[in-house]
Formats: sequence, structure tokens, C-alpha cells
Amino acid sequence: MDLQKPYVIGVDLGGTNTVFGIVDARGQIVAENSVKTQAYTTAQDFFDACMMCLTPLIAQVGGIDRIAGMGIGAPNANYYAGTIEAAPNICWAHNVNVPLAQMFSDALDGIPVRMTNDANAAAMGEMAYGAARGMKNFIVITLGTGVGSGIVINGQVVYGHDGFAGELGHVIMVRGENGRACGCGRKGCLEAYCSATGVARTAREILSTTDRPSLLRNKTADQLEALDVSIAASKGDEVANEIFQFTGKMLGEACADFAAFSSPEAFIFFGGLCKAGDLIMKPIEATYNQCVMPVFKGKAKFLVSSLMNANAAVLGASALGWGE
Repeated sequence: MDLQKPYVIGVDLGGTNTVFGIVDARGQIVAENSVKTQAYTTAQDFFDACMMCLTPLIAQVGGIDRIAGMGIGAPNANYYAGTIEAAPNICWAHNVNVPLAQMFSDALDGIPVRMTNDANAAAMGEMAYGAARGMKNFIVITLGTGVGSGIVINGQVVYGHDGFAGELGHVIMVRGENGRACGCGRKGCLEAYCSATGVARTAREILSTTDRPSLLRNKTADQLEALDVSIAASKGDEVANEIFQFTGKMLGEACADFAAFSSPEAFIFFGGLCKAGDLIMKPIEATYNQCVMPVFKGKAKFLVSSLMNANAAVLGASALGWGE
């Protein structure tokens, strides 16, 4: 490490918020701020807002000369090209390729900027600082605005030949016309059911087909969010628990299929839905053990990220800034 450049920038570009962190060599986030990802109609407007957010953070640690590099975790990020390509859940990157790594490098005195899938960044953070320390084979599944995944095999993140390997959120779970429309343009994807938006949709569907009492009826259909389901379930609401049973069952079925190609030591779940704890984790693990090939049964651990809030993705992305 260059002692004159003791910091890197880690960026978690999510479907809702984009979080910036200045990170030191010990993995400590020494300065942090965020912008709303979807508040801008063009990539240039988003980038300009990012620079306004980032510039004072860099000043706090002594200026750009103290920064060794920058790493970005983002949806639909091409690790090899440094671009966000046709991201279904980002309005300003939906139908275009955005050369975000080059844009930041040009604006930050040419520092190296590397970018990877947001879930891959979370996997790197877990491997370096979190629940996956010491593991070489695991899968991180991020449950946020979408469903992402970071696959690690033999200690290395899987990128594939084009930089886009590991889109497990777009494995189709419900085939045919009955499958829910997904932002990627297909129907029946895991993301359409098990993301935060998918859980809210499940809630609306169940509430519309039953007259059972539920705390969820305190919100109008368009106000209902996954957090409301989690709060209601924690209070023993039967309808909310049914929603988590449905969601956990589908995630467990998906993980049973994922095990067949990489035999992971653990599945690590990251994101707001995980705050529901056993309400979501128990049905995932139970369904997994019912559905997985016998040779894999009982072998994988089911863990919740041990890194708080967005830190796993910020820290994981920051590792790219060191050139790892």
C-alpha cells in the first residue's frame, strides 16, 4: 500500500440509494454519505449529484492525492468494461450503457476506478470482513429493490466471460403466462417474487383474495411496502407470516437448485428483508432441505450478513479500489 494514499472510495450503487464511503486499509469507513439513485432522469445528472456528494468526503481525508483508487458495486455492472449496461431497475440506465468507471476516473484526477455487480461487491465484503471469512465457496443473495447474487468458487468471484455471470435473481421460478412480469423483460423471475418490491406485490395479491383481518390493511395498496410486512409478521399477524412463508419457500427452492452447480458451504443473505430473522430464514432452510439433492442435504449454512446496513457492499466495493 502507498502510505501517501492510505484511503480508497467504496460505492454501493443500489436501486434506491447510492452510498459512498472513504475506507482505510483496516476496513474502517471514515467518511460516508449518500444520494437517491432514482432521483435523476439522466446518467449525467446522477453523476453530477454523486460528485457533489463525494467531493466533501474526499476533502475530509486530505484531498484526492490521498485516494489510491475507487471501487463501485452496481446492478448490471460489467467488471471488464466498467459500464452499467441496461439495468432494469435504474431509470437512467434502463436502455443505455453508462461508462461510469471512466466518468469517475476522469473527474478524480485519473485514479483507477473498477466496478462490479453490486452483489459481487457484497460477496467480497463478506469474504473480507463478514460472515464468509475463511470460506472459499459460498453464495451471497441480496434481497433489496431487486434480487442479486455474488457467487464465490475456490475463493474467487465468478464473473463469466463477459462480466455478467451470477444473475441468480433472474432464474425463472414460475414459467408460462402466470409468471409475474420482471424488470428484465421476462416473466416469472425470482426477483419478481422475492425482492422487497416482490414481497409487497405478494402482500397486495393475498390481501385482495381474502377478507381475513390483518395489520397490513392499515395501509392502502399503493402504500404497502416489505417493511410493513416485516413489522406485521413480528407482531404475529397471520397474513404477514403467510407472505414470508411463500417468499421463504420460493427462496429455498431456488437455493436447492443453486447448490447443484457450486455446492456452497453457505448461503449468506443480505438486505432489508433479512431483518425479519427466523420468519424468513426458517422457511428458506426448511424448503431447501426438502428440495435439494440428497447428497447436498444439511451441508450448507444459512446465514444473515454480519455487516450492518450497506457496509458489506461498500467495503466489498472498496476492495476493488486497492486493486484486488
